[in-house]
Amino acid sequence: MHPIDGQALLLATAKASVGPQDLPNLLDAVQADLSDGLPEYRRRYELVYEGDATCVFLVEADHWATVAERVGLDSRERDAVRRAHAEHLRRIGSREDRREEFETALDIRSCVVIGESDGD
Repeated sequence: MHPIDGQALLLATAKASVGPQDLPNLLDAVQADLSDGLPEYRRRYELVYEGDATCVFLVEADHWATVAERVGLDSRERDAVRRAHAEHLRRIGSREDRREEFETALDIRSCVVIGESDGD
């Protein structure tokens, strides 16, 4: 199951051109893909937050194009999933008093939120 919190999901759905019934399924498909690569993300990318059974990494701006190709998302779906991940990071930033830091990072990079299973 995807790690995106409910409020971030609602915000992303409101801005996306993907239906609210579709976004959770898209996030689940992306989570399955991303979780397989967690060790690689830990090696290659900046980990900006770890907690609540999630890791958040800053990635290059075009990273979601690669993920979308692997998972089979069209551009609307890709943008909705990317937006949900960014909204999740913004919510973490607000909670952790790091919102400005994360907003600045999202101006030049994108983020990936990966849920950690109990075995990780």
